[in-house]
Amino acid sequence: MRSASDSAIRNPQSQMKLRPEITLDALNACGAGRLPGLFGLQVLHIDERELSMRMPIRAELLAPNGFLHAASVIAVADTACGYACLAHLPEGAENFTTVELKVNFLGTATEGAVDAVVRAAHLGRSTQVWDAGVTEVATGKTLALFRCTQMILWPKPAKR
Repeated sequence: MRSASDSAIRNPQSQMKLRPEITLDALNACGAGRLPGLFGLQVLHIDERELSMRMPIRAELLAPNGFLHAASVIAVADTACGYACLAHLPEGAENFTTVELKVNFLGTATEGAVDAVVRAAHLGRSTQVWDAGVTEVATGKTLALFRCTQMILWPKPAKR
């Protein structure tokens, strides 16, 4: 008979718990004075394997054609995935970096706000994969589907 600890050893994803020091307030504060603050991004919810973030639409985030700029959509999706990764780093890991991202644009918006809801697809010791849906708040219409891979950064061993 297998114990719960045997299962955790064979399935490292079960060990990737939400880090208790990563709170809504901490995540929202870390973006101040950086790109997330410039875009007005706000974390609304964080839980095991999930995070949601909102971006208010304003004129500075629109493309010259008057629609939400693709880079604005990527900013909210990638930031939400990054914050979720940070909140689920394995014990002992120092940080992470995005190594790949893919987005499918399905619609656009011109006013209001958009939400990105991200969910873990894979939580490993060397990589994490996060999926995000970006929706218009007022209508619930899906604007984009996003996937990114994060590489987990570990401390470098001391030189001898």
